[in-house]
Amino acid sequence: MTTSLRMDRRRFFKVSSIVGGGIMFAAYIDTLDATAAWAAEPAGEFAPNAFIKIFPDGTVSIIAKNPEIGQGVKNMLPMIIADELDVEWKNVRVEQGMFDMLVYQNQGAGGSTATPLSWMPMRRVGAAARAMLVTAAATTWGVPESECSTSAGVVSHTSGKKLKYEQLIDAAAKVPAPDLLTVKLKDPKDFKIIGTSQRGVDNHSVVTGKPLYGIDTVLPGMLYACFHKCPVFGGKVVSANVDEIKAMPGIKYAFVVEGLTPLQLNALVSGVAIVGDSWWQVQTARKKLNVTWDEGATATQSSAGFAAKSLELSKQPAQRSLRKDGDFDSALKSAAKTAEGAYFYPFLSHAPLEPQNTTAHFKDGKLEIWSPTQQPQSGSQLVAASLGIKGSDITLHISRSGGGFGRRLSNDYMVEAAYIAKQLPVPVKVLWTREDDIQHDFYRPAGWHYFSGGVDAAGKLVAWRDHFVSFGEGNNFAASASIGPNEFPGGFVPNYALDASVMSSGVPTGAMRAPGSNGIAFAIQSFIDELAHAAGKDPVQFRLDLLANALPAPAPAATLPGVPARGGGPGGGGPTFDAVRARGVVQAVAERSGWGKTALPKGTGMGVAFHFSHRGYFAEVVQATVSKSGVLKVDKVWVVGDVGSQIINPIHAENQCQGAALEGIAHALGQEITIDKGRTVNTNFQTFPLLRMRQSCPVDVSFVKTDNSPTGMGEPALPPVIPAMCNAIFAATGKRIRSLPLSKQDLSWG
Repeated sequence: MTTSLRMDRRRFFKVSSIVGGGIMFAAYIDTLDATAAWAAEPAGEFAPNAFIKIFPDGTVSIIAKNPEIGQGVKNMLPMIIADELDVEWKNVRVEQGMFDMLVYQNQGAGGSTATPLSWMPMRRVGAAARAMLVTAAATTWGVPESECSTSAGVVSHTSGKKLKYEQLIDAAAKVPAPDLLTVKLKDPKDFKIIGTSQRGVDNHSVVTGKPLYGIDTVLPGMLYACFHKCPVFGGKVVSANVDEIKAMPGIKYAFVVEGLTPLQLNALVSGVAIVGDSWWQVQTARKKLNVTWDEGATATQSSAGFAAKSLELSKQPAQRSLRKDGDFDSALKSAAKTAEGAYFYPFLSHAPLEPQNTTAHFKDGKLEIWSPTQQPQSGSQLVAASLGIKGSDITLHISRSGGGFGRRLSNDYMVEAAYIAKQLPVPVKVLWTREDDIQHDFYRPAGWHYFSGGVDAAGKLVAWRDHFVSFGEGNNFAASASIGPNEFPGGFVPNYALDASVMSSGVPTGAMRAPGSNGIAFAIQSFIDELAHAAGKDPVQFRLDLLANALPAPAPAATLPGVPARGGGPGGGGPTFDAVRARGVVQAVAERSGWGKTALPKGTGMGVAFHFSHRGYFAEVVQATVSKSGVLKVDKVWVVGDVGSQIINPIHAENQCQGAALEGIAHALGQEITIDKGRTVNTNFQTFPLLRMRQSCPVDVSFVKTDNSPTGMGEPALPPVIPAMCNAIFAATGKRIRSLPLSKQDLSWG
């Protein structure tokens, strides 16, 4: 799309009639650059908006364009439109939008981007439709628009005359569309829906088992399929007993899939497809499958080998420097107190409750897909490239996802279903087992941090070095395995060094809720705690003092290869980091948790941590009790966040923060993916445990509202909880946790 076309289409807005006598408002704002849009709002380009339909009975249908993965976006986006449209929420019916690149373009769920990228566009859509209805009413009455107002789906005149929106359908269809970028918006004090708690529009269907999820899809004549891949990542089929499998009851097809060459991220890998009348018959046949594999180079890799290589790299000069301020070596030598710590966090699986699945039907050269994807656009593009068909020949229905956490950003399962469907004359559903899901994930990368730091006689942090060891090739980090040069406390310590070394790995990695930050925050905030204790300072005050010590920003530098640009990474630091906002949440969580105000019994401690990621500032306090024998109980978590001026749907905001905190606790307690001989050892929840109800705890959530545009919170509430919990364990036992999961640590004391 050319620049001129983009500019012409920025303000596309139209109204048309629909079947049954209603009216549809269609709006579109092109997306040029999401990052620039955020920085330049409201003048910048944004993600496109949605559709509004008003029916003769007064019902209003609003499209939710983004995938719903449990984060509440199916409520949030329509709530913004409905409020500016000035209708009552009880009269709104929400529809899930299909994938439509022409109309919606940016239909992703990930990175907590829905709120910041959609806040103003959604408001403008609702406001534009409201303006057209006002114009229609004013024209009908022959009065100035300035004498008209709206409320609850009704236009009123100062004389007392009223017209319901549904009475203005014909007149509104003749009104010229307003400019979306200059349409008048509500004063936030007049919001009636935004800021109120609205329960999920799908709640009743979810709890009564109505078909909503990808796994629920059933089509006439549909067959079921499994796709059996090599247990070693990157392995290929040499031979398989497919003829024997095809002879089994209920099995219609069995064939070897060569996979795509060269192998690309998320692309179709080599394996064996089995297709039959029922999923049970397919899985029964799978147990009889006998495959000879070429396991490839990854078969020599293991978690133990990665750990040994990391230790080896830590004792050598770092492969490269990501940031260097001042003179770390001299500052460390002259420091009054010093500390060192080697921190580790393991590979993690996303483990959503709904395993990966997609239903596909290929007919007459065209493909129709039903899939629970977080990125329908990239998924559709990947399918088109993999099958050698045009994107315009793909119809993609976005199903509700039973959890995603970043796993469904990778559309490998969609490609599998599409490829298998292309070989068949009927629809086919590919459904993974739990073992498939855990053993063929794009894992949260493991990471190692080798810290050294020092404080002066006054307890001020004067020296910091982190030799970060991760995965990658040359100057490029593996997916989600990077760290940015401005990660906190970069820019707040006068003598600071951030170095990096990488090792090769064939284990696939990818984004997990708060990617990068979910591991980095554990290491950094835990070592900050170590330095606070070395300085003899209260951990909260030490952080507040550190945040008050911002250094002059260095001159802009070129982006380092394989590293996010300044301010562009998910973690803290960079021009977007606001120390005042960070201090605000730290102070608020200390006050709300009663930090330091109550003497705790032996074996009980409180820990604090904060982190900035995905535009959100979050600080958290955890209170934990550890018995003398080492049994851990998390008593309570306090969460305070700053995500701007407006909490759009408080009940879902609270849910997101509670879920993030509990998921983080689950990560820390016992979750770890172990690699041996190039394959995942873990198989199911008995070896990759989810959080049990008895391990859960109350999570108190509150927000500090600041004069900033609203941002998302699906990601940023998770990172601080793990270091806060580990710091609480130290306060309770005197034992410093530098390696996860906690199930491998001896917490006994006394």
